[in-house]
Amino acid sequence: MSIDKFFARIPKFQSANSSSQNSPLFRENVNHPENPPNNDEQSQEVDVNSLKADPAKRLAILKYHPNHRDTVRRAYIQKGPCQPRNHNFPQTEMSGALRRFNFKWFNDYPDWLEYSVSSDAAFCLPCYLFKDEDVHQRGGDVFSSRGFRSWNKKDRFGIHVGGPNSDHYKAKKKCEDLMRQSQSIQVALDKQSSQAKMEYRIRLIASIKVVRFLLGQGMAFRGHDEGISSSNRGNFLELLRYHTEICDEDVATVLRKAPKNNQLTSPAVQKEIIRACAIETAKVIIKDLNGDYFSVLVDESRDVSCKEQMALVLRYVDRRGFVMERFIGILHVRDTSASSLKESIASLLAQHSLSMSYIRGQCYDGASNMQGQFNGLKALIQRENRSAHSVHCFSHQLQLTLVGISKKCDEVAGVVNLVSAVLNVVGASFKRRDELRDAQILKVQKALEVGDLQTGRGQNQELGLARPSDTRWGSHFKSFVNFILLFDSIIDVLDIVGTDAESSDERWKARGFLDACLKFEFVFMLHFMKNILSITNELNAALQRKEQDIVNAMLLVGVAKKRLQMTRDTGWDSLIDDVLAFCIKHDIEIPRFDSFYVFRGKSRRKVAEYTVLHHYRVEVFYKVIDWQLQELNSRFNEVTSDLLHGMVCLSPSQSFANFDIEKIMRLAILYPDDFTSEDIRFSSLNGIGDLSKKLVETKKHLVYSHVYRLIRFSLLLPVATASVERAFSAMKFIKTDLRNKMENGFLNDCLITFKERDVFVCISDDDIMTTFQNMKTRRGQLD
Repeated sequence: MSIDKFFARIPKFQSANSSSQNSPLFRENVNHPENPPNNDEQSQEVDVNSLKADPAKRLAILKYHPNHRDTVRRAYIQKGPCQPRNHNFPQTEMSGALRRFNFKWFNDYPDWLEYSVSSDAAFCLPCYLFKDEDVHQRGGDVFSSRGFRSWNKKDRFGIHVGGPNSDHYKAKKKCEDLMRQSQSIQVALDKQSSQAKMEYRIRLIASIKVVRFLLGQGMAFRGHDEGISSSNRGNFLELLRYHTEICDEDVATVLRKAPKNNQLTSPAVQKEIIRACAIETAKVIIKDLNGDYFSVLVDESRDVSCKEQMALVLRYVDRRGFVMERFIGILHVRDTSASSLKESIASLLAQHSLSMSYIRGQCYDGASNMQGQFNGLKALIQRENRSAHSVHCFSHQLQLTLVGISKKCDEVAGVVNLVSAVLNVVGASFKRRDELRDAQILKVQKALEVGDLQTGRGQNQELGLARPSDTRWGSHFKSFVNFILLFDSIIDVLDIVGTDAESSDERWKARGFLDACLKFEFVFMLHFMKNILSITNELNAALQRKEQDIVNAMLLVGVAKKRLQMTRDTGWDSLIDDVLAFCIKHDIEIPRFDSFYVFRGKSRRKVAEYTVLHHYRVEVFYKVIDWQLQELNSRFNEVTSDLLHGMVCLSPSQSFANFDIEKIMRLAILYPDDFTSEDIRFSSLNGIGDLSKKLVETKKHLVYSHVYRLIRFSLLLPVATASVERAFSAMKFIKTDLRNKMENGFLNDCLITFKERDVFVCISDDDIMTTFQNMKTRRGQLD
């Protein structure tokens, strides 16, 4: 008897790879990947933060490694079905009529029905998670992979559900069994007494409390190495020991008797607890949003490890009528192109069952990938949602205004560069800073002796050297003010450096800076720019407020323009008096104003055809202010004029003095998808923000629904990306040089809980514990 009777012979010319694919053994294992991963790939955990929320874009469950499938399933079950209730569902012609998905179907099938925004199709979450390769459900694989689009056949949902023995019910039962840890094999093999469960609960709560404290303070958990394999326990164990000492005796006894292999103190479990905290924090924010309209604020910055991080903040009006700006996560983008950014924003919103069709405002900086007229992120979102009006960050526009002036005016650029260079020289070493401090103390003592300064609480404080930053033009104002106040001390330090410095290069630089600082032109420009920046500095500070609305912001811009115009008309005399007094006090030569002006850097024989007075008053004073006003008028005109005029009409200041029904109606036209009638009525209140709050308090927002909607849209338009910048400040506080190995998921979870601490502190330990327990099958059990 030949062996060929039982096994088919493989031809010699057939490759081993092709024979393995045609063999019965391979056909029986179609559920496994074609190229099994090596041991390193098997050990790598799945990043649940990067899982696609859109059902049409998800990777098939069978394509995950078998060791990771349950982790992916648990993550999707915890997130729940993707149900963007606020999406503007498109219409499709079917059987001679226009049909579309009805969001009310989510109420009929809340635990399994999903909707894909990208493919306009319905899916089933349990069937996606547990549909086997050879299972033929009712409707085939329509609800698990292809998607259902026959909106005129709602009865197909009921057919898909079927009876108690249907494939849908079996998949749903598997989801329930997966999340019911009491029925898992591991729990069955490891029966625990009520005492063991109680001790596990105590240890878990202790770990959660320590994690909460470290997250709230932005502190490191283990030290410089925050990677998965880190063995340094650091702050976590120290705080756990302290927590044990201050606990009740019974609780302390349980914590002291914890087994040596207690995994609740391991780095991996710490990250899972942090992830549970971030999930619950995001849930509260999305619940507070309540499926309402919102605006997006996006900006990018590099972290300490030189990785580009893109932060997303939602701006919305909560149920009480208050304007809220909440950070919801870091965008994971392949590159910073507009298309990738749009896809990342849509994916992050879909994770929270939010739709881009409910965006009513966008706020970015001036980067081309953001503000591009044709292919920028603003344009891509507006093509999909015509009501998503974009507002260029007001604070950034203010900075660009000053940047434009510095490029046009040589005198402005000169004083900015000279102040920055002098501060670098004076503050180059601790010795020079000490010399500056000693000189400042001596000047204050002399001024107090002669009575030039007054004593009192908070007066005559030590001033620092605030170096200006090109991206934060508000810092220039502080630098100019401190430079004027510390002028004598700075001159003394430059004189010392120019005489005693070891390097001839340093001595040459110090002498050159000293000579430049003792010129009338520098003193004039220093005082002039201080006065100009004092006006724009107040506007810049106002724009950084967290609850600033666009109506008040435009009013503040108008006030700044009026003050600049007033300075141009009547500010010359006071400015020149201050400059002359300063020059006399510091023995600086004052030029004759009736002589001809000589250009710097040119021969004295090539004089100008106008006087010194004409140069400083006309060529500098008037011209710089005119350029400033021109830049403000041009840059703060990017929002549609009808949009702003309509919003100003909504302001109830001075008994609705700006009320104009025609402008308000044009404002409603700009949101064509949100208004179907023209019922516009108002109630007299003060301030557009207070009007929103008062309407909710008196429940008149239910009566005047259209008015309240217009007010919300006015408040939704963002003014500045200040909240995003605060998120970056928090990121730099969390991810430091000693914690530069944090991966993006861990950084995102820490940042959400730290940035939104007021939300995080209100979350109960039980909610965090439940989320943590459901993330995977635990050996420890809860009651």
